[in-house]
Amino acid sequence: MVSNSSDTAAPARAPLSSTATNGLKIVVVGGFGVGKTTLVGSVSEIRPLNTEETMTRAGEGIDDLSGIQGKRSTTVAFDFGRITLNAENVLYVFGAPGQERFWFLWDRLFSGALGAVVLVDTRRLEESWYAIDRLEHHGTPFVVARNNFGPQEHTLDEIRAALDLGAHVPLIDCDARDRTSSKQVLIELVRHLQHLAQAQTTGEDTP
Repeated sequence: MVSNSSDTAAPARAPLSSTATNGLKIVVVGGFGVGKTTLVGSVSEIRPLNTEETMTRAGEGIDDLSGIQGKRSTTVAFDFGRITLNAENVLYVFGAPGQERFWFLWDRLFSGALGAVVLVDTRRLEESWYAIDRLEHHGTPFVVARNNFGPQEHTLDEIRAALDLGAHVPLIDCDARDRTSSKQVLIELVRHLQHLAQAQTTGEDTP
């Protein structure tokens, strides 16, 4: 297995500051081909580690390519990127593999994560159900981001209803190819985590 570099990556050399003492972890999950590798690559300050392999005929009949027939490679372990928040805090971003045959890796990726981003593609919305189910099972806070591949036929309210998301779960639009848009998704997750922490501190009920 060869680790490749994403075309959306930042410069390869971005040394970790010697003052960094606190590593924070989040996970990007979602169905097969929704753009997780692209999002990790677009926000990372280093050239992200990824474990993409060329798709072969061996995956025919196993991986559902409906709506993504042009996909030529796939993540078989995880993607990894890094963002320096300040002198002491560093955010590590892990992208989970999307195919069902690699779902057994997810529970380990969730371990120690502060929260998660569920990336969805409305062309294959059912691919997101398992990710949401596993996060809820683990009690991991998450936000949902619709990755815009083109003109959208459904409103965010319609997406929320289709995914049966509670009103407390943030749902936003993004373009995983765009660094600013992807960063906004992470900012929304941080805001959500802060809100939950404040609610616990004040004794408010949280879903």
